[in-house]
Amino acid sequence: MRLHTMTVLSLSALAVLALEGCSIGSTSSTDPASAATAPSENASVPAPLSSAELAKRLLDEGDLGEGYARTPQRPAAHDDVSVIGCPALEKLGADAATGAGLGFSRKAKVSFAYVGGSDSAVSEELYSDSAAKLSKGIGQIFDAMVSCPTYQVASGSTVIDMGTQKTAAPDLGDERWSQLLTYSVGGQRSVVKQTAVRIGNVLVIVSGSPGLVGASLEKALAKAQAAS
Repeated sequence: MRLHTMTVLSLSALAVLALEGCSIGSTSSTDPASAATAPSENASVPAPLSSAELAKRLLDEGDLGEGYARTPQRPAAHDDVSVIGCPALEKLGADAATGAGLGFSRKAKVSFAYVGGSDSAVSEELYSDSAAKLSKGIGQIFDAMVSCPTYQVASGSTVIDMGTQKTAAPDLGDERWSQLLTYSVGGQRSVVKQTAVRIGNVLVIVSGSPGLVGASLEKALAKAQAAS
């Protein structure tokens, strides 16, 4: 079973890939230390970066080292997906659970896999909006997920067993989240890490093999802050 990575905002994509015999996923929980730097709704609001500008700031093959290749982006999935055993996620509704209801229109993403390896993958997603909107939108979903240590995601006849474990996030940026997601489907069990960091009006999410996330995060943050 080949590993793929994704952001927590794409539960529908997770279920669809499971139907194809692939397992993916990761999620994050808010670091308590981030509360002191949460943005004010009344703070000065810089203009969001465009999606084109965000795309220029994504990681590339040179940042990851020899042996990593970019993987094609999968089309957005629109299949019906249901969450079982997590009232907080169910309450948010399908749009919020899949990211469609967040309203982060400025975004860019990229995924990489190690050539010849099935469990060495990493993906990055960048979003830009007001600091307050990023914090509120992403925090709402992450808080819902961390409230449910175990739950299931169902799409058609496929049911994915999921578990979350909060992990310490590095002291970077203005707010940060980090968690391990354990998922089991088709008799296979995998663990993926995701760390998200907000820097001003940019949100950086790095997901994938735990070691790769740790090795790639600071490079991703540095590029996300690069001058135009």
